[in-house]
Amino acid sequence: MDTVCIEDLRVDTTIGAYAWERGLRQPLLIGVRLGYDNRSVDALGTAIDYASVAQALREHVGTRTDELLETLAESCCTLLAGRFHPRSIELRIDKPLAAVALGCARVGIRLQRDYE
Repeated sequence: MDTVCIEDLRVDTTIGAYAWERGLRQPLLIGVRLGYDNRSVDALGTAIDYASVAQALREHVGTRTDELLETLAESCCTLLAGRFHPRSIELRIDKPLAAVALGCARVGIRLQRDYE
């Protein structure tokens, strides 16, 4: 399977279950891999345009106010599947401020969805 990938797309949003998180916008780092069959692509109109994927994620994530990363991640998969029709999605969302607070390199969620 071929993939379009975006790594560490930064999007600021309101996310978190704790009261102190609800009062601020914090960065998230998003990584996504959209699986598709590249052999059927012959022009931009038939390709998955990574700039459009990045813009869709920025708009979607930037306007949400979820408490849980799990809820946000699932909504991102639903958006990407509906708009870009990939065969599969691998999605990673990391919460850098939480990682700093815990003293580790990364904290987040990973989802894998298949649509074949």
